[in-house]
Amino acid sequence: MIEVYTQPLSQELFAPFGDVIEVSGTPDKMINKAMCGRFHDRAHLQTDPEGRLGLSLFQSQSFALPLMLEMVERHPLGSQAFIPMHQNPFLVIVAPDLAGQPGTPLAFVTNGAQAVNIGRDIWHGVLTPLADPGLFTVIDRIGSGNNLEEFWYKTPFRIIPN
Repeated sequence: MIEVYTQPLSQELFAPFGDVIEVSGTPDKMINKAMCGRFHDRAHLQTDPEGRLGLSLFQSQSFALPLMLEMVERHPLGSQAFIPMHQNPFLVIVAPDLAGQPGTPLAFVTNGAQAVNIGRDIWHGVLTPLADPGLFTVIDRIGSGNNLEEFWYKTPFRIIPN
């Protein structure tokens, strides 16, 4: 068994896998009579020409650390954004692609005020809330075609809090 330690989620570390969606810096524009700051275009949502982007709600049971990671998945036809509908941290697991198979995973913990957009064709773990309620808005590709590939590791990884 291989141990992987969690780390705080940051755009710098997560950039090869997608976008961290969060309020940072000053707003790009003030709207609504200067009562609301707009942080514009914070994720690169992707889909193939045959699909469309859809908004779904996911309700997941919470998980506890340490966690055994046996499987990752990817979506070759579109990105997948996970936006929590609470302010609880959640676990984000991603893995680099090594000639069509996932490499050693990286495990990030959000700060409770972050969302993620996992890029098209990026290996990642399943939705992993660390507290209840595990309610998320998910923006991803809707359409025909096979947009799910799973990979089961021969040796599981143990995800450990840092």
